[in-house]
Amino acid sequence: MRADPTGPALPQIQEAAQRYSENARHKLAGLIHEAGPQGLPFARWMHAALYDPQAGYYAGAPLKFGDTAAAGTALQGDFVTAPELTPWFGRSLARQIGPILAHIGTPHILEFGAGSGALAEHILQALLPEFPQLQYYILDISPDLTQRQRQRLAPFGDSVQWLHSLPSGFTGCVIANEVLDAMPVSLFEWGEDGNVYELHVINKPGEASAVADPQAGQDNQAWSHFDFLRVPASALLEQAVRARMPALPGYRSEINLQGESWVSSLGQWLNQGAALLIDYGFPQHEYYHPQRSQGTLMCHLLHHAHSQVLHFPGIQDITAHVDFTAMADAALAAGLEVLGYTSQARFLLNCGLLQMLSDLDPGDTAHYAREIGPVQKLLSEAEMGELFKVLAIGKNVDMDLAGFATGDRRHRL
Repeated sequence: MRADPTGPALPQIQEAAQRYSENARHKLAGLIHEAGPQGLPFARWMHAALYDPQAGYYAGAPLKFGDTAAAGTALQGDFVTAPELTPWFGRSLARQIGPILAHIGTPHILEFGAGSGALAEHILQALLPEFPQLQYYILDISPDLTQRQRQRLAPFGDSVQWLHSLPSGFTGCVIANEVLDAMPVSLFEWGEDGNVYELHVINKPGEASAVADPQAGQDNQAWSHFDFLRVPASALLEQAVRARMPALPGYRSEINLQGESWVSSLGQWLNQGAALLIDYGFPQHEYYHPQRSQGTLMCHLLHHAHSQVLHFPGIQDITAHVDFTAMADAALAAGLEVLGYTSQARFLLNCGLLQMLSDLDPGDTAHYAREIGPVQKLLSEAEMGELFKVLAIGKNVDMDLAGFATGDRRHRL
Protein backbone atom coordinates (compact mmCIF):
# COMPACT_ATOMS: atom_id res chain seq x y z
CA MET A 1 0.00 0.00 0.00
CA ARG A 2 1.28 3.47 -0.78
CA ALA A 3 1.96 5.13 2.55
CA ASP A 4 -0.66 7.35 4.17
CA PRO A 5 0.16 11.01 4.80
CA THR A 6 2.18 11.46 7.98
CA GLY A 7 2.31 15.25 8.05
CA PRO A 8 3.55 18.16 5.98
CA ALA A 9 7.25 17.76 6.83
CA LEU A 10 9.10 15.66 4.27
CA PRO A 11 12.13 13.52 5.15
CA GLN A 12 15.73 14.43 4.53
CA ILE A 13 16.97 13.47 1.07
CA GLN A 14 20.30 11.66 0.85
CA GLU A 15 23.07 13.08 -1.33
CA ALA A 16 22.92 10.27 -3.91
CA ALA A 17 19.17 10.81 -4.30
CA GLN A 18 19.75 14.55 -4.70
CA ARG A 19 22.15 13.89 -7.56
CA TYR A 20 19.72 11.50 -9.22
CA SER A 21 16.89 14.01 -8.89
CA GLU A 22 19.07 16.76 -10.37
CA ASN A 23 19.79 14.51 -13.35
CA ALA A 24 16.08 13.82 -13.74
CA ARG A 25 15.30 17.54 -13.55
CA HIS A 26 17.75 18.31 -16.35
CA LYS A 27 16.30 15.52 -18.49
CA LEU A 28 12.73 16.70 -17.96
CA ALA A 29 13.69 20.34 -18.54
CA GLY A 30 15.24 19.34 -21.85
CA LEU A 31 12.12 17.48 -22.94
CA ILE A 32 10.01 20.51 -22.09
CA HIS A 33 12.34 22.81 -24.02
CA GLU A 34 12.12 20.57 -27.07
CA ALA A 35 8.33 20.54 -26.84
CA GLY A 36 8.08 24.31 -27.16
CA PRO A 37 6.39 27.10 -25.20
CA GLN A 38 3.34 25.02 -24.27
CA GLY A 39 5.53 22.43 -22.58
CA LEU A 40 4.61 18.80 -22.07
CA PRO A 41 1.16 17.38 -21.38
CA PHE A 42 1.25 16.17 -17.78
CA ALA A 43 0.85 12.54 -18.93
CA ARG A 44 4.10 12.79 -20.94
CA TRP A 45 5.88 14.52 -18.06
CA MET A 46 4.68 11.87 -15.60
CA HIS A 47 5.78 9.09 -17.95
CA ALA A 48 9.29 10.52 -18.19
CA ALA A 49 9.48 11.21 -14.44
CA LEU A 50 8.60 7.59 -13.70
CA TYR A 51 9.90 5.54 -16.62
CA ASP A 52 12.71 7.37 -18.46
CA PRO A 53 15.53 4.79 -18.81
CA GLN A 54 18.18 7.15 -17.43
CA ALA A 55 16.24 9.46 -15.14
CA GLY A 56 12.90 7.89 -14.25
CA TYR A 57 11.87 6.77 -10.79
CA TYR A 58 11.51 3.13 -11.79
CA ALA A 59 14.91 3.11 -13.51
CA GLY A 60 16.76 4.33 -10.42
CA ALA A 61 18.70 2.06 -8.10
CA PRO A 62 17.32 3.14 -4.68
CA LEU A 63 15.02 0.67 -2.98
CA LYS A 64 11.37 1.44 -3.74
CA PHE A 65 9.28 -1.17 -1.99
CA GLY A 66 9.49 -1.23 1.78
CA ASP A 67 8.60 -3.96 4.21
CA THR A 68 7.57 -4.26 7.81
CA ALA A 69 10.33 -2.90 9.99
CA ALA A 70 11.74 -4.42 13.12
CA ALA A 71 11.08 -2.55 16.36
CA GLY A 72 13.15 0.60 16.55
CA THR A 73 14.17 0.56 12.88
CA ALA A 74 12.90 2.62 9.98
CA LEU A 75 10.99 1.27 7.03
CA GLN A 76 12.99 0.95 3.84
CA GLY A 77 11.95 2.20 0.43
CA ASP A 78 9.19 4.68 -0.35
CA PHE A 79 5.99 2.71 0.18
CA VAL A 80 4.66 -0.70 1.15
CA THR A 81 2.51 -2.96 -1.00
CA ALA A 82 0.33 -5.82 0.19
CA PRO A 83 2.74 -8.59 -0.90
CA GLU A 84 5.52 -6.90 1.07
CA LEU A 85 3.34 -6.75 4.17
CA THR A 86 2.52 -10.44 4.35
CA PRO A 87 2.57 -13.67 2.29
CA TRP A 88 -1.07 -14.22 3.21
CA PHE A 89 -2.05 -11.79 0.45
CA GLY A 90 -0.47 -13.96 -2.25
CA ARG A 91 -1.71 -17.16 -0.63
CA SER A 92 -5.26 -15.80 -0.74
CA LEU A 93 -4.96 -14.80 -4.40
CA ALA A 94 -3.66 -18.27 -5.16
CA ARG A 95 -6.95 -19.73 -3.91
CA GLN A 96 -8.71 -17.80 -6.69
CA ILE A 97 -6.06 -18.30 -9.36
CA GLY A 98 -5.88 -22.07 -8.88
CA PRO A 99 -9.54 -22.73 -9.82
CA ILE A 100 -9.20 -20.43 -12.85
CA LEU A 101 -6.18 -22.39 -14.11
CA ALA A 102 -7.93 -25.70 -13.47
CA HIS A 103 -11.05 -24.51 -15.31
CA ILE A 104 -9.21 -23.46 -18.47
CA GLY A 105 -6.70 -26.31 -18.31
CA THR A 106 -3.62 -24.16 -18.87
CA PRO A 107 -1.38 -23.46 -15.84
CA HIS A 108 -0.03 -20.11 -17.03
CA ILE A 109 0.14 -16.87 -15.02
CA LEU A 110 1.21 -13.47 -16.33
CA GLU A 111 2.00 -10.74 -13.81
CA PHE A 112 2.46 -7.12 -14.81
CA GLY A 113 4.69 -4.89 -12.70
CA ALA A 114 5.87 -7.60 -10.32
CA GLY A 115 7.69 -5.23 -7.95
CA SER A 116 10.20 -7.03 -5.76
CA GLY A 117 8.86 -10.45 -6.82
CA ALA A 118 7.19 -11.05 -3.46
CA LEU A 119 3.73 -11.73 -4.90
CA ALA A 120 5.13 -14.12 -7.49
CA GLU A 121 7.08 -15.97 -4.80
CA HIS A 122 4.04 -16.46 -2.57
CA ILE A 123 1.78 -17.56 -5.44
CA LEU A 124 4.36 -20.01 -6.76
CA GLN A 125 4.87 -21.50 -3.31
CA ALA A 126 1.11 -22.00 -2.99
CA LEU A 127 0.35 -23.35 -6.47
CA LEU A 128 3.37 -25.35 -7.64
CA PRO A 129 2.40 -28.43 -5.56
CA GLU A 130 -0.97 -28.48 -7.34
CA PHE A 131 0.33 -27.38 -10.76
CA PRO A 132 3.89 -28.75 -11.18
CA GLN A 133 3.94 -27.56 -14.82
CA LEU A 134 3.05 -24.00 -13.81
CA GLN A 135 4.63 -21.27 -15.92
CA TYR A 136 4.84 -17.83 -14.32
CA TYR A 137 5.52 -14.98 -16.74
CA ILE A 138 6.51 -11.47 -15.67
CA LEU A 139 6.40 -8.29 -17.73
CA ASP A 140 8.08 -5.36 -15.98
CA ILE A 141 9.61 -2.28 -17.58
CA SER A 142 11.94 -1.50 -14.66
CA PRO A 143 15.45 -2.99 -15.14
CA ASP A 144 16.21 -2.44 -11.46
CA LEU A 145 13.11 -4.28 -10.26
CA THR A 146 13.55 -7.03 -12.85
CA GLN A 147 17.00 -7.73 -11.43
CA ARG A 148 15.57 -7.96 -7.92
CA GLN A 149 12.87 -10.33 -9.18
CA ARG A 150 15.44 -12.60 -10.85
CA GLN A 151 17.40 -12.89 -7.62
CA ARG A 152 14.37 -13.55 -5.45
CA LEU A 153 12.74 -16.04 -7.81
CA ALA A 154 15.90 -17.93 -8.82
CA PRO A 155 14.92 -20.97 -6.68
CA PHE A 156 11.94 -21.57 -8.97
CA GLY A 157 14.17 -22.06 -12.01
CA ASP A 158 12.46 -22.32 -15.38
CA SER A 159 9.02 -21.99 -13.83
CA VAL A 160 9.52 -18.21 -14.09
CA GLN A 161 10.16 -16.37 -17.34
CA TRP A 162 10.42 -12.67 -18.17
CA LEU A 163 8.78 -11.10 -21.20
CA HIS A 164 9.93 -7.95 -22.98
CA SER A 165 6.65 -7.15 -24.71
CA LEU A 166 2.98 -8.06 -24.67
CA PRO A 167 2.27 -11.60 -25.86
CA SER A 168 0.53 -12.07 -29.19
CA GLY A 169 -1.78 -14.52 -27.43
CA PHE A 170 -2.20 -15.80 -23.89
CA THR A 171 -4.32 -18.35 -22.07
CA GLY A 172 -4.25 -18.30 -18.29
CA CYS A 173 -4.57 -15.85 -15.40
CA VAL A 174 -3.33 -12.25 -15.53
CA ILE A 175 -2.40 -10.30 -12.38
CA ALA A 176 -1.90 -6.55 -12.05
CA ASN A 177 -1.43 -5.46 -8.45
CA GLU A 178 -0.94 -1.69 -8.09
CA VAL A 179 -0.17 -1.27 -11.79
CA LEU A 180 -2.97 0.93 -13.10
CA ASP A 181 -2.36 3.60 -10.46
CA ALA A 182 1.19 4.18 -11.75
CA MET A 183 0.21 4.67 -15.38
CA PRO A 184 0.57 8.26 -16.63
CA VAL A 185 -2.67 10.23 -16.44
CA SER A 186 -3.98 13.31 -18.24
CA LEU A 187 -4.60 16.21 -15.88
CA PHE A 188 -7.59 18.45 -16.65
CA GLU A 189 -9.39 21.42 -15.16
CA TRP A 190 -12.81 22.94 -15.77
CA GLY A 191 -12.61 26.64 -16.63
CA GLU A 192 -14.94 29.36 -15.43
CA ASP A 193 -16.12 29.59 -19.06
CA GLY A 194 -17.38 26.00 -19.00
CA ASN A 195 -14.58 24.73 -21.23
CA VAL A 196 -12.20 21.87 -20.45
CA TYR A 197 -8.50 22.64 -20.17
CA GLU A 198 -5.50 20.34 -20.01
CA LEU A 199 -2.57 20.99 -17.71
CA HIS A 200 0.88 20.96 -19.27
CA VAL A 201 4.21 21.18 -17.45
CA ILE A 202 6.61 24.02 -18.28
CA ASN A 203 10.00 25.13 -16.98
CA LYS A 204 9.95 27.96 -14.50
CA PRO A 205 11.74 30.93 -16.08
CA GLY A 206 15.03 32.07 -14.61
CA GLU A 207 15.56 29.08 -12.31
CA ALA A 208 19.07 28.39 -11.04
CA SER A 209 20.69 25.30 -12.46
CA ALA A 210 21.61 23.84 -9.08
CA VAL A 211 19.01 21.95 -7.11
CA ALA A 212 18.15 23.45 -3.75
CA ASP A 213 19.42 21.85 -0.56
CA PRO A 214 16.46 19.91 0.88
CA GLN A 215 18.06 19.90 4.31
CA ALA A 216 17.64 23.69 4.59
CA GLY A 217 14.26 23.89 6.29
CA GLN A 218 10.93 22.59 5.07
CA ASP A 219 10.34 25.02 2.17
CA ASN A 220 9.94 22.33 -0.46
CA GLN A 221 8.94 24.90 -3.09
CA ALA A 222 12.68 25.22 -3.65
CA TRP A 223 12.67 21.71 -5.02
CA SER A 224 10.27 22.51 -7.86
CA HIS A 225 11.71 23.89 -11.10
CA PHE A 226 8.49 23.23 -13.01
CA ASP A 227 5.07 24.79 -13.18
CA PHE A 228 1.67 24.11 -14.74
CA LEU A 229 0.29 25.81 -17.84
CA ARG A 230 -3.39 25.52 -18.71
CA VAL A 231 -4.15 24.98 -22.41
CA PRO A 232 -7.38 24.09 -24.26
CA ALA A 233 -7.99 20.36 -24.04
CA SER A 234 -7.80 18.19 -27.13
CA ALA A 235 -11.09 17.03 -28.62
CA LEU A 236 -10.43 13.50 -27.32
CA LEU A 237 -9.75 14.61 -23.76
CA GLU A 238 -12.66 17.07 -23.69
CA GLN A 239 -15.05 14.42 -24.95
CA ALA A 240 -13.84 11.98 -22.28
CA VAL A 241 -14.22 14.54 -19.50
CA ARG A 242 -17.70 15.67 -20.54
CA ALA A 243 -18.86 12.06 -20.72
CA ARG A 244 -17.89 11.44 -17.08
CA MET A 245 -18.92 14.49 -15.12
CA PRO A 246 -20.81 17.78 -15.29
CA ALA A 247 -19.03 21.11 -15.68
CA LEU A 248 -17.70 22.29 -12.30
CA PRO A 249 -15.64 25.50 -12.67
CA GLY A 250 -12.27 25.19 -10.96
CA TYR A 251 -12.56 21.40 -10.60
CA ARG A 252 -9.28 19.58 -11.30
CA SER A 253 -8.85 15.84 -11.76
CA GLU A 254 -7.30 13.24 -14.01
CA ILE A 255 -8.20 10.61 -16.59
CA ASN A 256 -6.17 7.44 -17.12
CA LEU A 257 -6.56 6.99 -20.87
CA GLN A 258 -3.41 4.85 -20.97
CA GLY A 259 -4.88 2.49 -18.39
CA GLU A 260 -8.08 2.19 -20.40
CA SER A 261 -6.03 1.46 -23.52
CA TRP A 262 -4.09 -1.22 -21.64
CA VAL A 263 -7.31 -2.87 -20.49
CA SER A 264 -8.64 -2.73 -24.05
CA SER A 265 -5.51 -4.46 -25.31
CA LEU A 266 -6.36 -7.51 -23.18
CA GLY A 267 -9.26 -8.09 -25.52
CA GLN A 268 -6.76 -8.56 -28.35
CA TRP A 269 -4.23 -10.93 -26.80
CA LEU A 270 -6.15 -12.73 -24.02
CA ASN A 271 -7.52 -15.83 -25.75
CA GLN A 272 -9.01 -17.40 -22.64
CA GLY A 273 -8.68 -16.62 -18.96
CA ALA A 274 -9.23 -13.96 -16.34
CA ALA A 275 -7.37 -10.85 -15.23
CA LEU A 276 -7.35 -9.73 -11.59
CA LEU A 277 -6.79 -5.97 -11.36
CA ILE A 278 -6.07 -4.87 -7.78
CA ASP A 279 -5.65 -1.21 -6.96
CA TYR A 280 -6.98 1.69 -4.96
CA GLY A 281 -9.80 3.67 -6.49
CA PHE A 282 -13.51 4.22 -6.86
CA PRO A 283 -16.42 3.78 -9.24
CA GLN A 284 -16.84 6.80 -11.51
CA HIS A 285 -19.61 8.53 -9.58
CA GLU A 286 -17.35 8.61 -6.52
CA TYR A 287 -14.16 9.41 -8.43
CA TYR A 288 -15.57 12.65 -9.85
CA HIS A 289 -17.56 13.60 -6.79
CA PRO A 290 -17.85 17.39 -6.40
CA GLN A 291 -15.99 17.25 -3.08
CA ARG A 292 -12.96 15.60 -4.72
CA SER A 293 -12.19 18.86 -6.51
CA GLN A 294 -8.39 18.52 -6.55
CA GLY A 295 -8.25 15.01 -8.00
CA THR A 296 -6.34 12.07 -6.57
CA LEU A 297 -2.70 12.58 -7.59
CA MET A 298 -0.34 11.58 -4.79
CA CYS A 299 3.41 11.19 -4.38
CA HIS A 300 5.30 8.80 -2.14
CA LEU A 301 8.79 9.48 -0.85
CA LEU A 302 10.42 7.60 2.03
CA HIS A 303 7.01 6.62 3.42
CA HIS A 304 5.74 10.20 3.31
CA ALA A 305 2.75 11.00 1.10
CA HIS A 306 2.21 14.45 -0.36
CA SER A 307 0.59 16.08 -3.39
CA GLN A 308 3.52 18.11 -4.80
CA VAL A 309 3.80 16.13 -8.03
CA LEU A 310 6.30 18.47 -9.72
CA HIS A 311 8.80 18.20 -6.87
CA PHE A 312 11.58 15.62 -6.34
CA PRO A 313 11.60 14.32 -9.95
CA GLY A 314 13.06 10.86 -10.38
CA ILE A 315 13.12 9.95 -6.68
CA GLN A 316 9.43 9.85 -5.74
CA ASP A 317 6.56 7.70 -6.94
CA ILE A 318 3.58 9.44 -8.56
CA THR A 319 0.18 7.75 -8.53
CA ALA A 320 -3.48 8.40 -9.22
CA HIS A 321 -6.49 6.45 -8.00
CA VAL A 322 -8.26 4.19 -10.48
CA ASP A 323 -11.64 4.92 -12.08
CA PHE A 324 -12.91 1.34 -12.05
CA THR A 325 -16.01 2.22 -14.06
CA ALA A 326 -13.79 3.41 -16.91
CA MET A 327 -11.73 0.22 -16.72
CA ALA A 328 -14.86 -1.96 -16.78
CA ASP A 329 -16.26 0.01 -19.73
CA ALA A 330 -12.96 -0.39 -21.61
CA ALA A 331 -13.08 -4.15 -20.98
CA LEU A 332 -16.65 -4.48 -22.24
CA ALA A 333 -15.87 -2.42 -25.36
CA ALA A 334 -12.96 -4.78 -26.09
CA GLY A 335 -15.16 -7.88 -25.98
CA LEU A 336 -14.22 -8.92 -22.45
CA GLU A 337 -16.59 -9.80 -19.62
CA VAL A 338 -16.65 -8.14 -16.22
CA LEU A 339 -16.55 -11.14 -13.88
CA GLY A 340 -16.58 -9.37 -10.52
CA TYR A 341 -15.85 -6.18 -8.59
CA THR A 342 -15.52 -5.85 -4.84
CA SER A 343 -13.35 -4.49 -2.04
CA GLN A 344 -10.00 -6.08 -1.29
CA ALA A 345 -11.19 -7.11 2.17
CA ARG A 346 -14.27 -8.88 0.82
CA PHE A 347 -12.23 -10.57 -1.94
CA LEU A 348 -9.64 -11.92 0.50
CA LEU A 349 -12.29 -13.13 2.93
CA ASN A 350 -14.18 -14.84 0.11
CA CYS A 351 -10.95 -16.57 -0.88
CA GLY A 352 -10.69 -18.14 2.57
CA LEU A 353 -8.10 -15.96 4.27
CA LEU A 354 -9.60 -16.45 7.72
CA GLN A 355 -9.85 -20.21 7.25
CA MET A 356 -6.15 -20.36 6.42
CA LEU A 357 -5.28 -18.24 9.44
CA SER A 358 -7.24 -20.61 11.68
CA ASP A 359 -4.37 -23.09 11.31
CA LEU A 360 -2.11 -20.75 13.29
CA ASP A 361 -1.53 -21.50 16.96
CA PRO A 362 -2.78 -18.55 19.03
CA GLY A 363 -0.86 -20.01 21.94
CA ASP A 364 2.37 -18.97 20.23
CA THR A 365 1.57 -15.34 20.90
CA ALA A 366 4.67 -13.77 19.33
CA HIS A 367 4.36 -15.68 16.05
CA TYR A 368 0.59 -15.25 15.97
CA ALA A 369 0.89 -11.47 16.40
CA ARG A 370 3.49 -11.23 13.63
CA GLU A 371 1.18 -13.07 11.24
CA ILE A 372 -2.09 -11.41 12.19
CA GLY A 373 -0.92 -7.79 12.44
CA PRO A 374 -0.22 -7.24 8.72
CA VAL A 375 -3.41 -9.11 7.76
CA GLN A 376 -5.42 -6.61 9.76
CA LYS A 377 -4.04 -3.86 7.50
CA LEU A 378 -5.18 -5.80 4.44
CA LEU A 379 -8.72 -6.07 5.79
CA SER A 380 -9.25 -2.86 7.77
CA GLU A 381 -11.66 -0.36 6.25
CA ALA A 382 -9.46 2.39 7.65
CA GLU A 383 -6.42 1.11 5.74
CA MET A 384 -6.32 -1.16 2.66
CA GLY A 385 -9.50 -3.20 3.05
CA GLU A 386 -11.97 -0.72 1.57
CA LEU A 387 -9.86 1.72 -0.44
CA PHE A 388 -8.40 -1.12 -2.52
CA LYS A 389 -10.70 -2.87 -4.97
CA VAL A 390 -10.47 -6.02 -7.08
CA LEU A 391 -11.85 -5.97 -10.63
CA ALA A 392 -11.95 -9.27 -12.54
CA ILE A 393 -12.33 -9.25 -16.31
CA GLY A 394 -11.97 -12.16 -18.68
CA LYS A 395 -12.79 -14.03 -21.82
CA ASN A 396 -14.28 -17.50 -22.37
CA VAL A 397 -14.45 -18.20 -18.62
CA ASP A 398 -17.72 -19.88 -17.72
CA MET A 399 -17.36 -20.16 -13.97
CA ASP A 400 -18.22 -18.31 -10.79
CA LEU A 401 -15.22 -16.73 -9.11
CA ALA A 402 -15.03 -17.46 -5.39
CA GLY A 403 -13.49 -14.07 -4.65
CA PHE A 404 -16.80 -12.40 -5.50
CA ALA A 405 -19.17 -14.94 -3.93
CA THR A 406 -20.45 -12.29 -1.53
CA GLY A 407 -20.26 -8.52 -1.73
CA ASP A 408 -20.00 -8.28 -5.53
CA ARG A 409 -20.41 -4.59 -6.45
CA ARG A 410 -20.67 -4.74 -10.22
CA HIS A 411 -24.02 -3.00 -9.94
CA ARG A 412 -22.23 0.08 -8.55
CA LEU A 413 -19.88 0.51 -11.47
